[in-house]
Amino acid sequence: MKCLKNVKTGTIIRLDDFKADNMVGREWIFVSKTEWKSLTRKPEPVVESTKTISDSIIRGLEGETISEKQLKRKKK
Repeated sequence: MKCLKNVKTGTIIRLDDFKADNMVGREWIFVSKTEWKSLTRKPEPVVESTKTISDSIIRGLEGETISEKQLKRKKK
C-alpha cells in the first residue's frame, strides 16, 4: 500500500502498489503514511480537570481534609 497526495488539491489517498505506481506523475506524489494517518485519524479529545493538584493533596485519597484525618486519629 502506498499513500499519494494530490499536488493541486492536497487530498491524500491510500492505494495498492500497482495503482499508485501508475498514478504518480504531475498531479500525484508519494507521501509518508504518518501524513495520511494525521488526516484520517481523529485526535483524542483533551479532558480538562476542574480539580487542581493542591485540592487533591489537601483532600487526600478518601476525600477528607487533613484536619478531619487528624481528628479521627485523636479519637482512636
